[in-house]
Amino acid sequence: MCGIVGLLVKNPSMRANIGELMMPMLIGMTERGPDSAGMAVFTAPVAGNELKYSLYAPTMDFNWQGLAHDFDAHLGSKVSLSTKGNHAILISHLETPTIKTWIKEHYPQIHMLSVGQSIDVYKDTGLPADVAARYDLPHVSGTHLVGHTRMATESAITPAHAHPFTAGRDWCLVHNGSLSNANSLRRKLQHEGIDFETDNDTEAACRFLEWRMREGDDLKTALEHGFDELDGFYTLLMGTKDQLALIRDPFACKPAVVAEHDDYVAIASEFRSLAHLPDVKNAHVFEPSPKEMYVWKV
Repeated sequence: MCGIVGLLVKNPSMRANIGELMMPMLIGMTERGPDSAGMAVFTAPVAGNELKYSLYAPTMDFNWQGLAHDFDAHLGSKVSLSTKGNHAILISHLETPTIKTWIKEHYPQIHMLSVGQSIDVYKDTGLPADVAARYDLPHVSGTHLVGHTRMATESAITPAHAHPFTAGRDWCLVHNGSLSNANSLRRKLQHEGIDFETDNDTEAACRFLEWRMREGDDLKTALEHGFDELDGFYTLLMGTKDQLALIRDPFACKPAVVAEHDDYVAIASEFRSLAHLPDVKNAHVFEPSPKEMYVWKV
């Protein structure tokens, strides 16, 4: 059992406070996921020739400035680096394979959480309130976000196993449910050259969709293939640079509720995570239908 939350802010005047609006949503899902928590927030994009990378270190006192110094010394390129404890956002114009290879060779303990022009990812073990405080999530700003609280049922409790999972640029996924064919999917995708970082069943779903889109599918077509290939019970919430997307399995076994308001769209596993939102009494609140894709754009 896990908890998912999503928030897309349509009113530009409210986007500076998206973290503050999100906090009761995430904490409201604590009972559904006390082991770990995470969030992906989509911010103003960086410059057109740059990408930003969300990085995770195993210790809170990691020397990020030393990494930036070594990056410049080895690659001849200065980077912009902002840090929050053992998380950092690195911005560079260098090609992604160059950066990934350099980090793997020189700082193998660093885990790359996301790549894109807009996405920032924070995730860690601990109660949702503790994780949010650790990374100052109440003060993030942006247009939309995806959050998750995890109760581990099929794999270890580690930062790597926490959600969101990411694939490609500016794309992430969180999941409530369980897949019965995650291992067979993993074997199939490994033959297609897809790499895995964990044994989490959610990563199998994430990599499946990554593979389908790599083969030319758009997100809607990839998800349609997912209904055929993903065996189990699931609610999936995804974020891209300009939209949120939600699907439930054909039996709608895992809960979800949506509140559509003139100022925002909010999604959660239970209504209690939406009850605090401004003027929610005048929102259109509904339960999403099974095997139907819902998309909301910024």
